[in-house]
Amino acid sequence: MTTNLMTTTRRRGLLLALLTAVISGVAIFLNAYGVRAVGNATVYTTAKNVVAALVLIAVTTAGRGRGLAVTRPRGPVQWWGLVAVGVIGGSVPFVLFFEGLARASSTQAAFLNKTLVLWVALLAVVVLKERLLPWHWVAIGLLLVGQAGLSGGVGPTLGSGELLILAATLLWAIEVVIAKRLLGGLSSWTVGLARMGFGSAALVGWLLVTGSGGALLTLDAAQWGWVLLTGLVLAGYVATWFAALARAQAVDVTAVLVLAALITAGLNAVVNGTPLAPQLGWLLVLLAGGTLIGALAWRRAPREQPAAT
Repeated sequence: MTTNLMTTTRRRGLLLALLTAVISGVAIFLNAYGVRAVGNATVYTTAKNVVAALVLIAVTTAGRGRGLAVTRPRGPVQWWGLVAVGVIGGSVPFVLFFEGLARASSTQAAFLNKTLVLWVALLAVVVLKERLLPWHWVAIGLLLVGQAGLSGGVGPTLGSGELLILAATLLWAIEVVIAKRLLGGLSSWTVGLARMGFGSAALVGWLLVTGSGGALLTLDAAQWGWVLLTGLVLAGYVATWFAALARAQAVDVTAVLVLAALITAGLNAVVNGTPLAPQLGWLLVLLAGGTLIGALAWRRAPREQPAAT
């Protein structure tokens, strides 16, 4: 791959990551209403993920003759990698996260979930051999400080709920690394379908095992309305996220994703009248971190990553 083509591909990845951040910010805002409407967070997440999986299947089926690539996995390693993305990224951490959320303080939970960029950076350096400059760590520090400020501070101890949320966040970080390796040999649509397909199947299985499967059949029209809306948004998030990850460094696209907090804060201010002034300083710190890492990635061509093996 020539240097110019690498640069163009990387920049498209960054723009896709920025689009993903916008979608994520909207999704976080809508999910707050959706989960309240359904009442059971695991049932809501399962239904939403199933809808997203069906939307992705419909899009890839319709686009098959129009250049939309769904590549067939080659060999058991790629198949098991796709299953891992579905289980490690699309199901188990959701159960851990919502169980932890029920036990943890909202302040600790909000911050721990946002440390994803740190864990992805560490894994990307060790496993993916991505090259980070000192300024990358400065940018990641700004993102973490901004998130800590928005969360209202970080306590000194971790209870069982906080540990479950941390475990979920670590699993999502591992998913990013596995997906990045798979994207060396598979299309982003293939990985996205696996994430939502295998993940949804695992979540439905969990509901059946725990005796909550019947709740999916008792949702009313209003609840299904929220599920369909947020499921559609989730499908857009998955499509753009894996497309971005296929084109740029894992740490760069994960860092840009943190900017979703700006979108959520803006929507809360416009729709709910939540004042921005108390958050403005921390939002500017986030913006500074995201802008810095985006500028570093925009200007500098990273070394190509090894293809999936």
